[in-house]
Amino acid sequence: MTNFIPIFPLDIVVFPGEILNLHIFEDQYKQLIKDCHALNKPFGIPTFLKDTKSEMGCLVQIDQIAKTYDTGEMDIRTRGLKIFRILEVINEIPDKLYKGAIVTYPVNSIFPQPLILPKLMEQVRELHRLLNVSKKFGKPDEELISYDIAHHVGFSIEEEIEFLILSNEPHRLQYISQHLQKIIPIVAGTEKLKERIQLNGHFKELKGFNL
Repeated sequence: MTNFIPIFPLDIVVFPGEILNLHIFEDQYKQLIKDCHALNKPFGIPTFLKDTKSEMGCLVQIDQIAKTYDTGEMDIRTRGLKIFRILEVINEIPDKLYKGAIVTYPVNSIFPQPLILPKLMEQVRELHRLLNVSKKFGKPDEELISYDIAHHVGFSIEEEIEFLILSNEPHRLQYISQHLQKIIPIVAGTEKLKERIQLNGHFKELKGFNL
């Protein structure tokens, strides 16, 4: 299925189910948000990276206009719906300042994988422990999907774009696991190095060796 959607290119990757708060200040996007809110229609956020728009993006719904300023600027709350692929960008829309796109929605498996998740979440929490951060996911581990986790494992934006392209839940979980297997030893090594630097100059109680 293909259809037309307004687009709001940003230098971020948005995932289905994600809650995203935005401050809208540019005239073209103030108009986009007003139009979408009035018609209760979603809009698309394709990732804009290094002057290149990704052909992939996430359709988002406006849940609330939290605040409107005297200048017409707005604080809005949005929610990611589903992944789209851009077939054609429409640069000019009659009487509109914003652009649009003809998109299609790839088939996408997003069902939880309860046999894979427990071990993966052990890796995620090990990373968070090493980084001394705390993250609550808001639901039991067995109900989580890959999109709930992806922003919290230290992906670069390039990796998030690669992740967005994956349309199979086990493949996405494998991508996260492989990333964690690579990054956890690096972070652990950094922590050990930090400990050694902090100990430098302290009085040390060391046991000598018998030669």
